[in-house]
Amino acid sequence: MKYRTNPRTGQEHSLLGFGAMRLPAAIDDPSGIDEAESIRMIRHAIEQGLNYIDTAYTYYEGGSEEVVEKALRDGYGDKVMVATKLPTMRLRKAEEHQAFLDTSLKRLRRDCVDFYLLHGMKERYWPVVQKLETASFLVKMKEEGKIKNMGFSYHGESLALFKEIIDHAPWDFVQIQLNYMDADKQAGVEGLRFAASRGLAVIIMEPLKGGKLTTNIPPAILQYMDSFKVKRSPADWGLRWVANHPEVTTILSGMSSFAQVEENLRILDSADAGCLSRDELAIIETIAREYDRLIPYACTSCGYCRPGCPMQIEIPLIIGMRNEASMFDCHDKIRYEISHMMRKPPSLCTKCGQCEEVCPQHLQVSAIMQECGEMYEDESLQYWREYVEPENPKETI
Repeated sequence: MKYRTNPRTGQEHSLLGFGAMRLPAAIDDPSGIDEAESIRMIRHAIEQGLNYIDTAYTYYEGGSEEVVEKALRDGYGDKVMVATKLPTMRLRKAEEHQAFLDTSLKRLRRDCVDFYLLHGMKERYWPVVQKLETASFLVKMKEEGKIKNMGFSYHGESLALFKEIIDHAPWDFVQIQLNYMDADKQAGVEGLRFAASRGLAVIIMEPLKGGKLTTNIPPAILQYMDSFKVKRSPADWGLRWVANHPEVTTILSGMSSFAQVEENLRILDSADAGCLSRDELAIIETIAREYDRLIPYACTSCGYCRPGCPMQIEIPLIIGMRNEASMFDCHDKIRYEISHMMRKPPSLCTKCGQCEEVCPQHLQVSAIMQECGEMYEDESLQYWREYVEPENPKETI
């Protein structure tokens, strides 16, 4: 396992961190977590030298924090640093600060959190955080020994806002989305370097864009990869690109299978700053341009949009199908699946905007749902009324 030094604390961070947002699902409950497999994966990663685990108050409505706690029993917790997050998207009044932190501490069965973040900072939440003096609360919690390091994760549109937030408080670290598709989006590479120049540790999330850079690879992109003299898997290309930046402290991967844990451990055991040649960087730039041409919507399937949807539409699934249709020219297949198999089609969208308020990628979800309905639905609402609403609905997606 490769390690990098936290510039603020001097601690050694494993280059690979475990993101506990995409844990394996329970076979008998797709919305739940396969605890046994999750614990096996986390413990195996720790045994191989991983020492940073990231979870959040909102992941699986607290289930992620609880599973992490179980995985860290039997001495495993002494070998790692744990990060969790204050849900700024749910913050309404100052009294909630303490309640959110206390709940996370209780779930994790810890007296102190190693790394505590304001979750998903963006334009909408920044005024609330300022008004409620949330950063001052974190400083107080550091003084009281409830947290060791204070930081924030960023999903805003503006690099200027990212810099403004950094200058607002004595942060110890930041967490940003970064992959070769998003080098110039949100904080991006420039934000990475700015944070590092201020002496902050930088934790990377979405290095493989929620897995989008490793699955259903378009033929044209596979051709680019196969044509290069160095043969690597899509995950290998993506993780090495992030690791190539010396300003990165830890790369989080939301691993959902044991095989992914083993592959990522193998990749980041050999990847490091400067690991890519000029030719390799050029091939990645070509791949990124081709992806930009093929993918209409940059959804990472993070799932933030789902809990607030009043119609319970499977928004990430629908956007993923739309992207798949564009990449693989399989519009007829997607038309059939959305029209005749989807339990809650996109045209049920009420345009309430709740999904857009929490989308880290700032997608115009309502417009996308309307587009998908117009492109792919074939009397789906009639199907909904006849087959799904009755007491004994037919089997559907």
